[in-house]
Amino acid sequence: MLRSLFAVCVFSAGSLALLLGSAAGQQPADKKQPAKGKYDPPAAMKPDAATLNLIAEKTKQLRKAIAELKEKKLKDDVLIDVEIYLKAAENIVRLEEWYSKDSGKWALTTLDRGLERAKSAADGNAPWREETGKWIIRAYRSIIDGSIQPYAVLLPHDYGKDPEKYWRLDIVLHGRDSSLTESKFIATHNGNAPKDLDYIHLEPYGRGNNAYRWAGESDVNNAESSFSLGEMLRKKGHIMPRVLRGFSMGGAGTWHLGLHHPLRYRVLGPGAGFTTTHGYVAGMPGKLPDYQEKCLRIYDAVDYAENAFNIPIVAYSGEKDPQKKAADNIENALKDFEEPFRFTHLVAPGLEHQMPKAWQEKAEAEYQKYTSGIPKRDRIRFVTYTPRYNNGYEFSVEALQVQYQRAVVDWSRDNNSVEVKTRNVRRLGIVYVPVRGPFDVVMDGQEFKGLSLPDRRKDDYELGFEKKEKKWVKVQIPRSGIPVETPIKSRLICGPIDDAFMMRKFSVVKPADPDPNSKVDSYAIAAVDEFARNWDRYFRGSLQYNNLEPKTSPVVLGEFHPNWVLFGTPQSNPYIAKVLPKLPITWTADKLRVNGVDYDPKTHVPVLIYPNPLTKNTSYVVINSGHTFREADLKGTNALLYPRLGDWAVIKPTPTAADPAAYEVVAAGLFDENWQFPKKEK
Repeated sequence: MLRSLFAVCVFSAGSLALLLGSAAGQQPADKKQPAKGKYDPPAAMKPDAATLNLIAEKTKQLRKAIAELKEKKLKDDVLIDVEIYLKAAENIVRLEEWYSKDSGKWALTTLDRGLERAKSAADGNAPWREETGKWIIRAYRSIIDGSIQPYAVLLPHDYGKDPEKYWRLDIVLHGRDSSLTESKFIATHNGNAPKDLDYIHLEPYGRGNNAYRWAGESDVNNAESSFSLGEMLRKKGHIMPRVLRGFSMGGAGTWHLGLHHPLRYRVLGPGAGFTTTHGYVAGMPGKLPDYQEKCLRIYDAVDYAENAFNIPIVAYSGEKDPQKKAADNIENALKDFEEPFRFTHLVAPGLEHQMPKAWQEKAEAEYQKYTSGIPKRDRIRFVTYTPRYNNGYEFSVEALQVQYQRAVVDWSRDNNSVEVKTRNVRRLGIVYVPVRGPFDVVMDGQEFKGLSLPDRRKDDYELGFEKKEKKWVKVQIPRSGIPVETPIKSRLICGPIDDAFMMRKFSVVKPADPDPNSKVDSYAIAAVDEFARNWDRYFRGSLQYNNLEPKTSPVVLGEFHPNWVLFGTPQSNPYIAKVLPKLPITWTADKLRVNGVDYDPKTHVPVLIYPNPLTKNTSYVVINSGHTFREADLKGTNALLYPRLGDWAVIKPTPTAADPAAYEVVAAGLFDENWQFPKKEK
């Protein structure tokens, strides 16, 4: 077998006439805006009074229609397909996102479609779900914050006619658009499908412009699963996620999601984007603090390049596009890789940051080489640096020996025998073995015979193995929230702070009785207000407050114990006082001790993430922090959304009139694999 299959395709200048002629309308959303900074939205172009009055009147009508649907107890999955239009119209007005001369028209289009859909849904049905050959807007309700998020689906004209047909599903990630709003997304997904379209095109909104990171990452998965599960229940055909693709910011998202989750898809089609933070962010220091450098191993796709072993990559770049480096980085990382992989790099001579239709067609021809049939997966080789990215199809990397160091699982199966070779793995779960009856597993040379998998209908654990004293032992591994007495960094709780806002429900508690003279309480109030504003504008949702009670069933991850996000001090927030005795810090009105160092509690604030001892370590508790990157990072390049504070920090508030939540970092770091401060070197 060839060690690798590299194909770098550069087409001749003579073939460019058609491409350049079709480039109009294909310019990327990421192009530099003339107003303000490079990534700032355009100046507001507020509609005239008559248009605003009409928007207000139609919003009132749609709000009333939705209230009537709720009174009829319309099914939530149908209701949100209507309600997303109201959210879109309200957001563009409330946030004053009039970023285009067409913004008013988009808002009215959104409201008209919402009213039309509300009328159709009055009898409890959803006729729009039966429409094919045209763009359809759908929605899902986020488990993270309860918000309604849109996605768009383009179905082939003959979709649903053959319930036994297998349909290819393309998940297409849009580029950065500083003028993007829900209304623009809805209004511009219009029109009919080509007559020869033979796959489903699904485009997530992705919560706007966050490069499909954090809640934006979950948004992609939730949009796909919401659609696929609904269609499976409707028995319209078999849907298989085959292609993940996108250009510019969508390319960055494709590199990230595809290489972190290489077995979810059949082929990756990234165009441009970025795959590493260093070298992409202008003016970035050559070396960040150690805890930030380690957290880049969550964020940088280049560290996961060897997962190309599991999935073909068809990359596209303009020859003169600086973002060509995204593909070049992956290609360079694979030069010394000794395993087989499939990597095609389409390079368009003379083109900069654009992917015209003709080049999309060339990429499609490459995708088709890998999207038919069912792949045979007798061997999987999976690389990760954190158990947050754990899914190896038949197995799950549940915990590492040392997080943020390279871990490898090499899995081979021959009938009912599985051989696993590992590096830097502490726990491994067995998710699926496609054989009937008992099977055998060899873990790094150790034999385990006659194994069987738990019954997933009733057992909330996986069969797994844990390395203890350099030997593997068979264990039961929690699947979605089984309490544990001694936590370790695992798939469910691994940090850093930003991980609390990515996969599961979280609830915020503000200071109940803030001291107006306390610098710490003043900071906490400013910090939670900033978190709420940023979540609203940049993650398109609303924070949930004071909803800390668990659900009755742990079946669905995120519907059991929510993550607690607590702001204030032990004196101003009773929940901090409750959880504090089992946290690894000392914090009173007179003493603050963190990682063996004393600080003045009147001028310093502890910030951390930790397994919540009051939920028996089934979720996180976060103290005095939302996302650790700030609004300037959210407004800048997407490569800036990496974790800033690790698992813990001590900060000193430095408020200003312009930035009441400003602070300086006094100390910060990462807990070890057992959620303890690392032992200090003597």
